[in-house]
Order: sequence, then C-alpha cells, then structure tokens
Amino acid sequence: MRFAADYPKRTRALVVVGAPASTLVIADPSPIPQRDRLGSDASKEMIAYWNALFSRPDREGANGLSTAASNFDLAKEGVLQRITAPTLVITADRSKMHSVEKARAYQMQIPNSRLVVIRSDAYHIAAANADECVTQTLAFLKEQEI
Repeated sequence: MRFAADYPKRTRALVVVGAPASTLVIADPSPIPQRDRLGSDASKEMIAYWNALFSRPDREGANGLSTAASNFDLAKEGVLQRITAPTLVITADRSKMHSVEKARAYQMQIPNSRLVVIRSDAYHIAAANADECVTQTLAFLKEQEI
C-alpha cells in the first residue's frame, strides 16, 4: 500500500489480501499455533507445515517485523488517501485480526477501491483461501485490462 501511494506512476492496480492498515491485534487468540492465521478449515498437515516454518524464523527479521507492525496506521499517516491505482481489498468475514467493518473503514479511504469479503475465519486468507483470492484477483485485474 505504501509503495502504491509513494509511486503512483509505477502502480497500475493494487490488490490487498487480508492485510491490515494499522497495528495488529489478534482478538481471543487460539491455543493452537497457526489456527488463527489459517482458520478452522485448515488441515492438520497445513497447520504442521506452518508451525514448522515459524519454529525457526530469522530472529533479526522477526524482531524488525514486530517493531514495524507494532506502531503503524496507514490512514493516519495519509498513505491510504494517496493511493490512486484501482484497488481491490479482500478480507475475511470472521478474521480475528480485524473486522469487516475495520477493513471497510480503511478501504473507503482509498479512492477508486472496493472490498470483497470472503467467507473464512483465517486472517492469512491468501494461504487459507488461495483459490478464491486468486479468482477475485484475476477477475479484478481483467476488469482493469492489465
């Protein structure tokens, strides 16, 4: 989102999938690692793969991401309002990361944007609902003639 705002001539379209526009807060986190990220429909194998993937993160990178994610608000920073490319925001209807209302509130600050709500309780819907996200993305880009 920041790239699209800072470099509008380099951005023909933008698709934001499950991404927050402000500090992350997981409401009522699950005791099962990766369950909130991947949702209740995720297979045991998918959960195990993501648990293994996150069991050995690059500590410096993880700390940097944690610091960056702990204190940002793209609306207050004026980033969302500066995005000029046609934008599709995709969110989940039951994500613990942010509500549909919160996603709609930030989406409405992006000129020439629209919101698609996918039925899911995952917050990493690009992984958990990949087929639907790809279908929505390709349809949107086709409309933009990209």
